[in-house]
Amino acid sequence: MSELTPYLCVGDARAAIDWYVDALGAQVVYDPIVMEDGRIGHVELAIGTARWMMADEFPESGVAPPDPARGSAVSLHLVVDDVEAVVGRLLAAGVTMDRGPEDSPPAGRVAVFRDPWHHRWFLNQSTP
Repeated sequence: MSELTPYLCVGDARAAIDWYVDALGAQVVYDPIVMEDGRIGHVELAIGTARWMMADEFPESGVAPPDPARGSAVSLHLVVDDVEAVVGRLLAAGVTMDRGPEDSPPAGRVAVFRDPWHHRWFLNQSTP
């Protein structure tokens, strides 16, 4: 068995946790591990069976969030039941959509956005 779980770096993990919970409907799977200096060293979130890990930036270890001036090297692909509903929550949270929502055969209904920490997300709803 193989599994791949993204590990995101953000500039403010506490704010990111709140945002992902409110805007994407994520759940905190494990309470954050808080380092002695107050930074979050690890937290795990989930939307349904999709999971990802996250931490504050640790420049002394070479761990930094995406640089918005350079774009994103990675896109996170999230399959959802209702793209329109998720996009509605994102718009209410102040997100500007990069693309969609739109039909994109054969992928289905899709939308693309960047979260406040500059991670690029690709939402996908399969269509029959």
